[in-house]
Amino acid sequence: MPATQLALLRGINVGGKNKLAMRDLAGVFEHAGCQNVRTFIQSGNIIFTASSSISGSVASVVASKIAERFGYRIPVILRTAQQLRDVISNNPFIKAGIAEDTLHVMFLADRPHPAKTAALDPDRSAPDRFSVSGRDIYLHLPNGAGRSKLTNAWFDSALSTVSTGRNWRTVTKLLSMMEEKPEE
Repeated sequence: MPATQLALLRGINVGGKNKLAMRDLAGVFEHAGCQNVRTFIQSGNIIFTASSSISGSVASVVASKIAERFGYRIPVILRTAQQLRDVISNNPFIKAGIAEDTLHVMFLADRPHPAKTAALDPDRSAPDRFSVSGRDIYLHLPNGAGRSKLTNAWFDSALSTVSTGRNWRTVTKLLSMMEEKPEE
């Protein structure tokens, strides 16, 4: 049975750059062999089902097709429904009672080396805080993401990987959508 997955694309339709209609993006996923393709908001959140035979190549196939067809080099990061459930249930800031509207998650393409994680400066952007857990970084950004120095570029460079961020409301909505039965 095909598994439901989430693709998180970085830098789509942000600040007027890398414009890509969600209908066109869904078409790229369908062309890659995905089914039940749905998008959420205009920033590159795609829920789909894929057989195990193509699941492992979806990210690279989609990234290649976007580059070929639209000229954008866009990272594509995948998560399963269970991985997203784990992200939600393991958020240390939720457990500490922090207001949800100040929370974000950075999804990493790769698990960072522990030495690189340990070398991150926890005071880089006070009062902002972060917690790295596996391939995810939980962020508490009380002054907003736009004012924080805890950026994709900083984490990507420091951890030697690629990341894309979503606010907490989007993360929880994406899981809700993943758990819905696709329309037949």
